[in-house]
This record gives sequence, structure tokens and C-alpha cells, in this order.
Amino acid sequence: MFRRAALSSILIVTGFVAGLVVAGRMRMASDSQADTLSIRESQAQPVRPTAAAPPVPGVGGADFTRVAAQAVKGVANISSLQVTRAPNSPFGGDPFFRYFFGEGDEFFGSRDRRSLSLGSGVIISSDGYVITNNHVVGENVREIHVATADKHEMKGAVVGVDPATDIALLKINAAGLTTVPWGDSSQAKVGEWVLAIGSPYQLNQTVTAGIISATGRTGLGFADYEDFIQTDAAINRGNSGGALINTRGELIGINTGLFTESGGYQGIGFAVPSNLAQRVVSDLRKYGEVRRGSIGPLSVEKLTEQWAEELGLRGTTGALISRMYRSSEAYDAGLRPGDVIVSFNGKRVEDPSEFFRDVADSRIGSTIAVGVVRNGRTLEFKLPIVSSSSTLRSRK
Repeated sequence: MFRRAALSSILIVTGFVAGLVVAGRMRMASDSQADTLSIRESQAQPVRPTAAAPPVPGVGGADFTRVAAQAVKGVANISSLQVTRAPNSPFGGDPFFRYFFGEGDEFFGSRDRRSLSLGSGVIISSDGYVITNNHVVGENVREIHVATADKHEMKGAVVGVDPATDIALLKINAAGLTTVPWGDSSQAKVGEWVLAIGSPYQLNQTVTAGIISATGRTGLGFADYEDFIQTDAAINRGNSGGALINTRGELIGINTGLFTESGGYQGIGFAVPSNLAQRVVSDLRKYGEVRRGSIGPLSVEKLTEQWAEELGLRGTTGALISRMYRSSEAYDAGLRPGDVIVSFNGKRVEDPSEFFRDVADSRIGSTIAVGVVRNGRTLEFKLPIVSSSSTLRSRK
């Protein structure tokens, strides 16, 4: 009796468990089927295309091959032989000896010392005009050789030099040369791609790429008239006088110098803007010199904090007159050493470079108004603008 009851209980429990298992499997199958249907339904519906990501400029590298291939044809290598007279004295470097005996020429005699300057140039006319840096040409030049991209080497002649902008113009006896067309440097924008082409370390037709880092750079000490384009395109020794071109193959600058603490490339190079170089070239071709405005020979310096404090000034903007000739137009007009120039025709003067450019760009024969601070008082003077060439002659 007891066994029959236990068997009946076992059968009931077994049936109950079996029912739970079957129900669970059915639920799992149902859930699985629902998931499958959900995926199929989503696959069956049309997929909307996602918006394409905008193209990233420069991905894969900018391609300058066509521009560079043409531009290198208009860039030349320049070598200049300079001869200077040097004393034979073994004590020439001794300041004590020089103080008592001078350079020692009368005792030891002198000899010619030759030095070779290497650089680059840009062909700007098919009949042989080549623009380069004045420091590439150098002083006391005996010979200049210009080698074009097709390996032809010719003697060059100096048409004229402009130390104020470090520009020189050469002429070679040739025709049908490939030129680099002038560009408008006033349209140069910071961040714009540029190529620097030259012959660094005598490696002809070297092309480096970069961007314009800044425009209107002054106060660098490279030249008197400074208005440089700054670029991170590599400009090394020997690149001086080479071309800075834009992506249209136009000449927007003449590579002039680099900032370096190690003697090598550090990503800070400078070029004379093409618009300024064009004006210089035009005058050199017409007159053999650059005719700028002048107020006579005088020296102006940056106003330091020490000078500002001694002169009772609050800021360091302006240009301090440190030296001048009594025969200059500036002296005749009333300016004196120690005056701080603070305005030019009503415009504020920030530094000596800006003042020099303002005067140089003034029309010869015109009159300008210069504001100065003297002994705590602000004064204004009217000055005539004369030609810089007449100023140079008056100093000789």
C-alpha cells in the first residue's frame, strides 16, 4: 500500500518537472525565434546611407610635383669670388699690437685674400636678369658665375645692389631662359603652402615645402628695410637668394635668412616679399640704385625699458634718435639726438623699422609730419623728403 503511494508521488513529481522543462524549451525557442525574426526584419528594411565624412585636406600629402618641376628651371646657382686686402702681420688679431702699431702693413706688408660666396638666384626675365641677395654677391667682387638648371654656367655682371633690403640684380648674357613669374606677396596668407627652392650646401635645385608662418616680420637685424615673410620651409645656407613660390608656381619671396642657434635649420626662415623685390629691381634697372625717401643721415634705435625710464616714458614704443648729422634735413627741421619719434603723419610709430619704412616709402619732394617726445613734452616737426641717393652723396 505504502509502495503504491510512493510510486504515485514519484510519477507526479516527474511529470511536473518534465512539464517545466518542456515549457522552458518552448519559451527559449519562442524567444530565439523572435530574436531571429527581429534581425531578419531589420535586414529586410532598406539601410539609409550614412553621410560621408568631409575630405581632410592634405591627407596622403600635398602634391607639388608639377609646380616644383617647372619652378626649379628658373632657379640658378651663384658663386661669387671676392678679393680683399689683408695684412700679413702675425699679430693682426692682437688688439694690443693694433693699438700701438695699427694693422702692421708697413712692417709685414699685405696680400690679397680670396673668398668664395655661394648662393642661389631667381631668373626673372628670359633675357638674363637674375635676382639674388646682396650678401651672396658680397663686396669687392672679382667674378660672378651663374649656373642654370640645365648645367650651363655663365659669367654674370652686377647691375646694382641694395643693402637696405639685401637684394642684388645680376645680368647674364643669355636668351630664352625659363623664368619664375612674379606673384603678389600682399595676397600671401598665414598657413598657405609654399616651396623654397635653392642650392643649400651646393645641392642644386633642392625643393623644400612648408607653410607661411607670419608676414610683416621686422626687427630681425638682417637688413635696414625689413618686411619679411616667415616660413617653416627649410632655408639653409646656400638657399639665400633662392625662390619662395606659392602653389600656383608664382614667386612671392626671395629667400634671405634663417633664425638658428645651432647653425642648422630650425623651422624659422625669412624671405623678402616679391612686391618689395619688384620695386627694388625696377629702380636698379632704371638707375643702378634704389631711390627712396630720406630725411638725411641719422641713426634710430629701439627704445629699451632702461632708456624709457631715463627719459620719463611709460612704454617702449617709438624710435630713439641716437645720432645724426648737423647737415641733415632732420637736424635743420629741429630734431635732435635723444628725441623719441612717436608718430609719423599722425600714425603711431611702434619701432625703428617701421619709421625707416615710412620714410623710405614717402614720395621724394613731399613733406611729412613727425611727432617726438622731448623732456616730457610732445612736439611736432615738418620735414622735407629728399632722395636717399643725395643723402648718400652728402655723406661721402
